[in-house]
Amino acid sequence: MYIPKHFSVEDRGTLYDFIDHYGFGILFSMHNGRPVASHLPFELKRDEGCIYGHFARANEQWQEIAEQEALIVFQGPHAYISSSWYETNQSVPTWNYVSVHAYGRIELIDDQHEVMGSLNRLVEKYEQPNSSYKLDETNREFTERLSRGIVAFRMKIDRLEGKWKLSQNQSEDRKRSIIAHLEQSPSEDARTIAEWMKESH
Repeated sequence: MYIPKHFSVEDRGTLYDFIDHYGFGILFSMHNGRPVASHLPFELKRDEGCIYGHFARANEQWQEIAEQEALIVFQGPHAYISSSWYETNQSVPTWNYVSVHAYGRIELIDDQHEVMGSLNRLVEKYEQPNSSYKLDETNREFTERLSRGIVAFRMKIDRLEGKWKLSQNQSEDRKRSIIAHLEQSPSEDARTIAEWMKESH
């Protein structure tokens, strides 16, 4: 990812927090000599430095992915920034956004106990705290049968890149104007970018 210095975020804890929050990402790899991608929910295990996920077994992407260097993209909020919000028309519009790229090699998981553990953690992560749904003895036979239709994997993170493009290269007056306009937007993403801008300055 192209990251000018003033947009770069390198603190691993901050990048891990982002992955935890925006855990639905895109996994890119090569298959049959062509780039392929899958949109998947992921689980980060910080103590291992690994990202866990799974494919539907019918998704052919898994068939050649073992030991490839893969890329997972985690995308946060983003918003159009109009040049009309600046004090001069000697400017161009742009886009503000936050994103993390994680690189590493994919290892397929064959052990059924480990597969079920990964699925259980994923359910616990995304279910609401007061949800009654769990993977337990009441549905174990059913879920174990269905789990044979997936291919679980882990990716050991070799490299992380973080880009917070939040108008850090603009003047304070321009930043205030951008934030004010974003806060008035009907777009939730735009209003969230305004909050990110305020927190980053």
